Amino acid sequence: MPEQHQTEPRRGPSFGRRHLLRGAMLAGGLAAAGVGGIGIASAQSFSHPGMLVQTDDFARMRSAVQGNREPWISGWNRLIANSHSHPTWQPRAVERIIRGNNGTDPENYWLLMNDMHAAYQNGLRWKISGDTAHRDCAVRILNAWSGTLKEISGWTETSLAAGIYGYQAANAAELVRNEPGFDRARFQALLANVFYPLNNDFLVRRHGTCDGHYWANWDLCNMAAILAIGIFNDDKAKVDEAIEYFWNGKGQGSIEHVIPFIHGDLAQWQESGRDQAHTMMGVGLMAEFMEMAWNQGIDLYSARDHAFAKAAEYVARYNNGRSVPFTKFVWYNGHNCAYNEQTVISEGARGQIRPVWELVYSHYYGRLGRAMPNVWEMLAKVRPEGGGGDYGTASGGFDSLGLGTLAYVQERKPTTLNRLQSYNHQDRYVRHAYYDARLDASISPAADAQFRLVPGLADKTGVSFEASNVPGHYLRHYDYDFRLDPNYGSSRFAADATFHAVSGLADGSWTSFRSHSHPDRYLRHYDYLLKLDPISTATGRADATFRITS
Repeated sequence: MPEQHQTEPRRGPSFGRRHLLRGAMLAGGLAAAGVGGIGIASAQSFSHPGMLVQTDDFARMRSAVQGNREPWISGWNRLIANSHSHPTWQPRAVERIIRGNNGTDPENYWLLMNDMHAAYQNGLRWKISGDTAHRDCAVRILNAWSGTLKEISGWTETSLAAGIYGYQAANAAELVRNEPGFDRARFQALLANVFYPLNNDFLVRRHGTCDGHYWANWDLCNMAAILAIGIFNDDKAKVDEAIEYFWNGKGQGSIEHVIPFIHGDLAQWQESGRDQAHTMMGVGLMAEFMEMAWNQGIDLYSARDHAFAKAAEYVARYNNGRSVPFTKFVWYNGHNCAYNEQTVISEGARGQIRPVWELVYSHYYGRLGRAMPNVWEMLAKVRPEGGGGDYGTASGGFDSLGLGTLAYVQERKPTTLNRLQSYNHQDRYVRHAYYDARLDASISPAADAQFRLVPGLADKTGVSFEASNVPGHYLRHYDYDFRLDPNYGSSRFAADATFHAVSGLADGSWTSFRSHSHPDRYLRHYDYLLKLDPISTATGRADATFRITS
């Protein structure tokens, strides 16, 4: 009787405590009770450097740049061509930063905005090249601001300035936190006394408006600032505050609100009906928030069954020019909670280029091997990602620290491409043709007959077969037949795409592959199609025996 598979479930917006507990266990911390039984994951100690980039990341970047390897070298060339990364950059620190028209003071937030990107870019160049002139430039910029800035003011946009430039300042400072001449204590005081009170006030008071009044970006940048400040200042309470708001926050940036609707393997973003520029800004801010948490041992990427991966695919797909489903979005705004609705997705700024995609792809595909085809298509348009100063002079070009092609790209291992040669039809190899798996004659190593043999998705002692020409797609069995499917992260998929290499059933010098989910069955060919069968005959043993060739 054929194997009976149930359709893999499409999970809705609810999420369980298991996501929280995973974060708590990774952090080695606590799970404290929160609203509705959902709690917070608390880090007990801090890893430094441990925000957007860590020590291992610098080693990877340095090795790739020294080896002149793509795509990192293109990212490096983009960095060194940016004037903000030059060690001659001079800070322009002032006592009072204004963002938003308050009717009396001219805006000058661009001074802080540009200087924080210059500090970050110089710090990054120093970490990779070892040139201390860049380190000293970053220290000079950061010391100037910690010794001068007393206030961030303006209209309600003060909250944007405190959020965006707060998390960026902490990331820049993290790169030089222990370096000679850097006044770390004074910079910690700047973050705690000038930035943090504004971040906290926004998330608590929201300028006296309805909980849903402000778009997700306003929450996300302030969440990111509190998290980054907590990490840089070794302040566990602030880290807890940011993570708790991610799970339980009343505004549009919490995980329940920022992704209001799940559409199968896609998920609608809260600002999708507003415009695409702010939607992509939100994707970038959420990715940076999640990455900072990840580097402290807290997994938020997996929240709500990897809802953020689905949302990134949704946003990328629409901005690649394709259609996506849209459910009417309702919210209440202002001081009197007026009713508002959006019934169609916005075409405003559709297709805009923003440096927010490498980090998303790095985690879901680079670390997890998850298929992200729409994000991958977007990357072809934005690579190599630049940083502040590469996308114009307006504030939108500085919303993300960027430079992801250099900083975030994960090296998929093993990188060797392999073919599976049949034992009893040695002129034939396993291939995928129109996503069906079969055994065909192969004169040359065609792309669809090449696979990366990666650690098993369900069991790292096993193996999974990733297609070389379709990233994130794997051979898996379904009703005992084989096909090439995208990995969207389900446990069923992982089990069906995992196999254990054993001595060849027909010849011990070759290899056979036992199913992880059905250990009494093996991968074999039958009438040149791949099947998952129990093996009991000599013919079956020959059909289930292969050689791995490179």
